Amino acid sequence: MKHEDHVALIRSGVQGAGTHWLELGAGDGEFTLALADVLGSDGDIVAVDRDARALTRLEARLGGRFPASHVATRTLDYTHELPVGLFDGVLAANSLHFVGDLMPVLAAIRDRLAHGGPFVLVEYDADQGNPYVPYPISFERWGVLAAGAGFAGPRLLHRVPSRFLGSIYAAVTTRSDLEA
Repeated sequence: MKHEDHVALIRSGVQGAGTHWLELGAGDGEFTLALADVLGSDGDIVAVDRDARALTRLEARLGGRFPASHVATRTLDYTHELPVGLFDGVLAANSLHFVGDLMPVLAAIRDRLAHGGPFVLVEYDADQGNPYVPYPISFERWGVLAAGAGFAGPRLLHRVPSRFLGSIYAAVTTRSDLEA
Protein backbone atom coordinates (compact mmCIF):
# COMPACT_ATOMS: atom_id res chain seq x y z
CA MET A 1 0.00 0.00 0.00
CA LYS A 2 1.01 3.56 -0.61
CA HIS A 3 0.84 6.49 1.80
CA GLU A 4 -2.34 7.70 0.06
CA ASP A 5 -4.00 4.34 0.79
CA HIS A 6 -3.11 4.59 4.48
CA VAL A 7 -4.55 8.11 4.62
CA ALA A 8 -7.71 7.05 2.76
CA LEU A 9 -8.30 4.23 5.23
CA ILE A 10 -8.29 6.43 8.34
CA ARG A 11 -9.12 9.97 7.21
CA SER A 12 -12.87 10.05 7.89
CA GLY A 13 -12.44 8.47 11.32
CA VAL A 14 -9.75 10.95 12.38
CA GLN A 15 -10.81 14.30 10.94
CA GLY A 16 -12.59 16.57 13.38
CA ALA A 17 -12.02 14.27 16.33
CA GLY A 18 -9.39 16.26 18.21
CA THR A 19 -5.63 16.37 17.89
CA HIS A 20 -4.27 14.26 20.81
CA TRP A 21 -4.00 10.66 19.57
CA LEU A 22 -2.62 7.36 20.82
CA GLU A 23 -1.33 4.91 18.21
CA LEU A 24 -0.86 1.28 19.23
CA GLY A 25 1.78 -0.88 17.57
CA ALA A 26 3.24 1.94 15.49
CA GLY A 27 6.17 -0.07 14.14
CA ASP A 28 8.11 1.78 11.43
CA GLY A 29 5.32 4.33 11.22
CA GLU A 30 3.31 3.77 8.05
CA PHE A 31 0.08 4.70 9.80
CA THR A 32 1.82 7.22 12.05
CA LEU A 33 2.71 9.13 8.89
CA ALA A 34 -0.90 8.87 7.70
CA LEU A 35 -2.18 10.07 11.08
CA ALA A 36 0.29 12.97 11.08
CA ASP A 37 -0.83 13.86 7.56
CA VAL A 38 -4.52 13.89 8.50
CA LEU A 39 -4.00 15.79 11.78
CA GLY A 40 -1.64 18.34 10.27
CA SER A 41 0.62 20.60 12.29
CA ASP A 42 -1.80 20.60 15.25
CA GLY A 43 -1.40 16.86 15.68
CA ASP A 44 -0.07 15.45 18.94
CA ILE A 45 0.55 11.71 18.62
CA VAL A 46 1.86 9.25 21.19
CA ALA A 47 3.08 6.27 19.15
CA VAL A 48 3.81 3.09 21.10
CA ASP A 49 5.52 -0.12 20.08
CA ARG A 50 7.60 -2.69 21.91
CA ASP A 51 10.31 -2.51 19.22
CA ALA A 52 12.58 0.45 20.05
CA ARG A 53 14.46 0.10 16.75
CA ALA A 54 11.25 0.41 14.76
CA LEU A 55 10.37 3.55 16.69
CA THR A 56 13.79 5.00 15.92
CA ARG A 57 13.13 4.43 12.21
CA LEU A 58 9.70 6.02 12.63
CA GLU A 59 11.24 9.15 14.18
CA ALA A 60 13.69 9.48 11.29
CA ARG A 61 10.91 9.14 8.73
CA LEU A 62 8.72 11.74 10.44
CA GLY A 63 11.41 14.41 10.49
CA GLY A 64 11.79 14.30 6.76
CA ARG A 65 8.10 14.24 5.81
CA PHE A 66 6.20 15.87 8.66
CA PRO A 67 8.63 18.04 10.59
CA ALA A 68 5.84 20.15 12.14
CA SER A 69 4.05 17.14 13.63
CA HIS A 70 4.52 16.44 17.31
CA VAL A 71 5.05 12.70 17.77
CA ALA A 72 6.28 11.20 21.02
CA THR A 73 7.37 7.58 20.82
CA ARG A 74 7.19 5.20 23.76
CA THR A 75 8.70 1.74 23.89
CA LEU A 76 6.14 -0.44 25.64
CA ASP A 77 3.93 -3.44 25.09
CA TYR A 78 0.42 -2.06 24.66
CA THR A 79 -1.07 -5.45 25.59
CA HIS A 80 0.13 -4.87 29.18
CA GLU A 81 0.45 -1.11 29.54
CA LEU A 82 -0.83 2.09 27.96
CA PRO A 83 0.32 5.65 28.51
CA VAL A 84 -1.65 7.45 31.20
CA GLY A 85 -4.27 10.06 30.45
CA LEU A 86 -7.10 10.48 28.03
CA PHE A 87 -6.74 10.75 24.27
CA ASP A 88 -9.01 12.38 21.71
CA GLY A 89 -8.65 9.23 19.63
CA VAL A 90 -6.91 5.87 19.46
CA LEU A 91 -5.57 4.22 16.30
CA ALA A 92 -4.77 0.52 16.15
CA ALA A 93 -3.59 -0.18 12.61
CA ASN A 94 -2.51 -3.73 11.85
CA SER A 95 -1.64 -4.27 15.49
CA LEU A 96 -4.54 -6.06 17.21
CA HIS A 97 -4.18 -9.12 14.99
CA PHE A 98 -1.18 -10.06 17.16
CA VAL A 99 -3.30 -10.22 20.33
CA GLY A 100 -4.88 -13.55 21.26
CA ASP A 101 -6.92 -12.26 24.23
CA LEU A 102 -8.41 -8.99 23.01
CA MET A 103 -10.87 -8.13 25.77
CA PRO A 104 -8.37 -6.80 28.36
CA VAL A 105 -6.66 -4.73 25.66
CA LEU A 106 -9.97 -3.37 24.39
CA ALA A 107 -10.99 -2.45 27.95
CA ALA A 108 -7.73 -0.52 28.40
CA ILE A 109 -8.25 1.27 25.08
CA ARG A 110 -11.79 2.15 26.08
CA ASP A 111 -10.52 3.65 29.32
CA ARG A 112 -8.09 5.91 27.42
CA LEU A 113 -10.70 7.49 25.15
CA ALA A 114 -11.97 10.96 25.97
CA HIS A 115 -15.73 11.57 25.81
CA GLY A 116 -16.88 10.76 22.28
CA GLY A 117 -13.37 10.00 21.07
CA PRO A 118 -13.04 7.61 18.14
CA PHE A 119 -11.28 4.29 18.18
CA VAL A 120 -10.08 3.63 14.63
CA LEU A 121 -9.20 0.03 13.81
CA VAL A 122 -7.37 -1.01 10.64
CA GLU A 123 -7.41 -4.74 10.16
CA TYR A 124 -7.43 -7.60 7.68
CA ASP A 125 -11.00 -8.64 6.86
CA ALA A 126 -10.52 -12.30 7.65
CA ASP A 127 -11.04 -14.65 10.54
CA GLN A 128 -8.45 -17.28 9.64
CA GLY A 129 -4.88 -16.22 10.33
CA ASN A 130 -1.42 -17.41 9.45
CA PRO A 131 2.01 -17.18 11.13
CA TYR A 132 2.37 -13.50 10.13
CA VAL A 133 -1.16 -12.41 11.06
CA PRO A 134 -2.21 -14.90 13.73
CA TYR A 135 -5.52 -13.34 14.86
CA PRO A 136 -7.12 -11.22 12.11
CA ILE A 137 -10.47 -9.62 12.92
CA SER A 138 -13.07 -9.55 10.17
CA PHE A 139 -15.36 -6.53 10.14
CA GLU A 140 -18.30 -8.80 11.00
CA ARG A 141 -16.45 -10.24 14.00
CA TRP A 142 -15.25 -6.76 15.00
CA GLY A 143 -18.88 -5.72 15.50
CA VAL A 144 -19.39 -8.51 18.03
CA LEU A 145 -16.07 -7.91 19.81
CA ALA A 146 -16.59 -4.15 19.97
CA ALA A 147 -20.05 -4.51 21.50
CA GLY A 148 -18.74 -6.99 24.06
CA ALA A 149 -15.99 -4.55 25.05
CA GLY A 150 -18.35 -1.61 25.57
CA PHE A 151 -18.03 0.11 22.21
CA ALA A 152 -20.85 1.24 19.94
CA GLY A 153 -21.41 -0.62 16.69
CA PRO A 154 -18.45 0.04 14.40
CA ARG A 155 -18.91 2.00 11.20
CA LEU A 156 -16.93 0.90 8.15
CA LEU A 157 -14.76 3.76 6.90
CA HIS A 158 -12.93 2.35 3.93
CA ARG A 159 -11.69 -0.91 2.45
CA VAL A 160 -8.79 -1.67 0.12
CA PRO A 161 -7.91 -4.93 -1.60
CA SER A 162 -4.91 -6.83 -0.32
CA ARG A 163 -3.01 -9.74 -1.81
CA PHE A 164 -2.57 -10.84 1.78
CA LEU A 165 -5.82 -12.17 3.31
CA GLY A 166 -8.15 -10.53 0.78
CA SER A 167 -8.75 -6.99 1.99
CA ILE A 168 -7.94 -4.46 4.68
CA TYR A 169 -10.62 -2.29 6.21
CA ALA A 170 -10.79 0.63 8.61
CA ALA A 171 -13.65 1.05 11.04
CA VAL A 172 -14.46 3.59 13.72
CA THR A 173 -16.33 3.20 16.99
CA THR A 174 -16.75 5.07 20.27
CA ARG A 175 -17.47 4.06 23.84
CA SER A 176 -21.09 2.94 23.97
CA ASP A 177 -21.62 4.41 27.45
CA LEU A 178 -20.65 7.85 26.13
CA GLU A 179 -22.93 7.99 23.14
CA ALA A 180 -25.14 11.06 23.11
